[in-house]
Amino acid sequence: MELPLWFEVGSLVVLGLILFADLLLVVKRPHEPSMKEAGSWVGFYVGLALVFAVLLWLLVDQHFATEFVAGWLTEYSLSLDNLFVFILIMSQMKVPRRYQQQVLMVGIVIALLLRAVFILLGAQLIENFSWVFYIFGAWLLYVAIGQLRSEEEASTDNFMIRALRKVVPISSTYDENRLTTVIDSRRHFTPMVIVFFTIGTTDLLFALDSIPAIFGLTQSAFIVFTANIFALMGLRQLYFLLGGLLQRLIYLNYGLAAILSFIGIKLIFEALHSNELPFINGGHPVEWAPEVPIWLSLTVIAGCLLVATVASLWKTSKKPTSEPQDS
Repeated sequence: MELPLWFEVGSLVVLGLILFADLLLVVKRPHEPSMKEAGSWVGFYVGLALVFAVLLWLLVDQHFATEFVAGWLTEYSLSLDNLFVFILIMSQMKVPRRYQQQVLMVGIVIALLLRAVFILLGAQLIENFSWVFYIFGAWLLYVAIGQLRSEEEASTDNFMIRALRKVVPISSTYDENRLTTVIDSRRHFTPMVIVFFTIGTTDLLFALDSIPAIFGLTQSAFIVFTANIFALMGLRQLYFLLGGLLQRLIYLNYGLAAILSFIGIKLIFEALHSNELPFINGGHPVEWAPEVPIWLSLTVIAGCLLVATVASLWKTSKKPTSEPQDS
């Protein structure tokens, strides 16, 4: 079953207008949002995603609605990793707090544009080469193993940044939220350009994990893209709302590893169902491979997130907030 064209076009137009209005609001009124404001916006975007799922259920098909919810939850959970890196980038680049909303918003828009290209390429690969599921599945299992290793600190001074500094003049200080400034009668880019570039490209690197994961839940490019939009739209406010709370989710990597492993295995089963590789079962589909229904995927994803969050908060609540001082 195909999604109606009117629903796809109408949804993308409405979401585009909301993103544009959000971006305009951030640019016109740069500030550091309060906890109440950030919480309200997070609630708004979560509610908007749920309304979209209900509309899918009522106007299109229940199966697409379930696929969207599973994909949105997966993308949202994997995007929490982005927040850890965003916090690190903002700290290392010393971005003023009142301009961090703008940086995050522009970075998210850049990431959405880059992800759209990635999603279209992925959809074409899956449509024409079913064996790509084997690659996606193996990659997700590899990433899941990586989640269990100790995290390495990301550096904003990577080779792309160093190359950029050699090509264009970049000042050492910010000039409010401007992208360029004048030094000694010569136009320079400000470090804000590097921050935008780093946020956008870093998020694209995270898409190498999340896009194959959601294609394991649905093969609709529209569902994949809208799930990414809803996951990323609330990310900016979540950055300010969670802040230090992210440091308490000490078992999040185990939950993500379980989700990625499950979807990776599901993808391999999908590949076996439509197998065309001559060295596997003589090029014929493997009938004994189990089918994983979307309701089971949704249950596993929600369950892993719930267990990881509850276990993390329970564990960290037992740790003392400060070390006792010697008298």
